Amino acid sequence: MADTFDHAPQVWTAGRLREALSALPDDTPIHVGVADEPGDFGGYSEYSLVDLEPVEKDSAGSGPGVTHVEYTLLADYKAGQYYRDPV
Repeated sequence: MADTFDHAPQVWTAGRLREALSALPDDTPIHVGVADEPGDFGGYSEYSLVDLEPVEKDSAGSGPGVTHVEYTLLADYKAGQYYRDPV
């Protein structure tokens, strides 16, 4: 049986993100490194930030029909040339 571990990364707030970006010019592209495994940024995959969307989610334990909004940054593959899988 594989060992398990608790993984609880610090989720950034909008304020923390603003602070991190405060010194950058407005036209600076933002790239996102996605860990290949929980907490492993040694072999991360790199994407470009392309959008921010409010996502409504059901609130567990809050009663029926109660939702809350989470703001989700969306990333896509970086610009470049990629091979297409044959159909």
